[in-house]
Amino acid sequence: MTIREMAEKREEEFLSEFACLSKDTRGRDVPEEPCDIRPAYQRDRDRILHCKSFRRLKHKTQVFLSPQGDHYRDRLTHTLEVSQIARTIAQALRLNESLTEAIAMGHDLGHTPFGHAGERVLNRVCPDGFVHCEQSIRVVEKLEKKGRGLNLTWEVRDGILNHRSSGHPATLEGKVVQLSDKIAYINHDIDDAERAGILREEEIPLEYRQILGSTIKERLNTMIHDIVTNSQGKPQIVQSPEVGQAMKNIRKFMFANVYTNPAAKGEETKAENMIEALYHFYMDHPLELPEEYVEMIEKQEEHAERVVCDYISGMTDQYAMTKYAEYFIPKAWQI
Repeated sequence: MTIREMAEKREEEFLSEFACLSKDTRGRDVPEEPCDIRPAYQRDRDRILHCKSFRRLKHKTQVFLSPQGDHYRDRLTHTLEVSQIARTIAQALRLNESLTEAIAMGHDLGHTPFGHAGERVLNRVCPDGFVHCEQSIRVVEKLEKKGRGLNLTWEVRDGILNHRSSGHPATLEGKVVQLSDKIAYINHDIDDAERAGILREEEIPLEYRQILGSTIKERLNTMIHDIVTNSQGKPQIVQSPEVGQAMKNIRKFMFANVYTNPAAKGEETKAENMIEALYHFYMDHPLELPEEYVEMIEKQEEHAERVVCDYISGMTDQYAMTKYAEYFIPKAWQI
């Protein structure tokens, strides 16, 4: 018996009847020989961790655009916090931690530079639209490894695709990540907003703080315990009505007071103009794209509009600014 088979046997003996067992995966689009050490979902987690798109997340905006401080979240630290919260819940409910972690690590791979500002622009200018969760699937199925993709299991891809509020993950592990994403960004965005001086704890309505807590630690503790307590022994992931509604309300509060706050978002118009300018530039000059993207267009595998979105969405904030400067900012004359 291989190490992987022993790990799969332990899953079968220990995990909840509602967990997704590694041995029961619906598999990969391209069949592969199983690893002799790692079960399928652990292998997926490792592939995501080692891919280029994951590393680029460290230079992509979460909420605050290019913040001048070392402690503000970026898209990578957000991803790690989602993973930590999701694994805590999955472990408590005896769900598959490796599947949960793989979904969490991959859920934002398709995010654009400058956060949702970049996503809004590409969704507006691209005829087929642009949604970051769908782009994350393109990353893992087509764009990584020079067009070969990561060949992840069906369950991981389903969780990534359905992590937004409107999604319907097929596994409980996917549903855990869906809720953990919200828990993470609500709490760390409050923390960053307070650090930036655009929000004070006492400005959060008292009725929400009385239910969820008055510190990041208290709120995380309340939200996580609530899910665990209300989901034990059930074939679903649920919150209590009181905590679930308070979480929705504090999220609305954040949209009204932070996510649309001019102090936090004052530079977004510039970022949006830059992304739109890059889109039109590459549509007019497709040969300026890297060779692998040019080939996708020439072989008529994809429409040019989609390929240009692929390239721009993969950029970090700094790289997008560098390319914009290269194409649109005049350089000083040098003799």
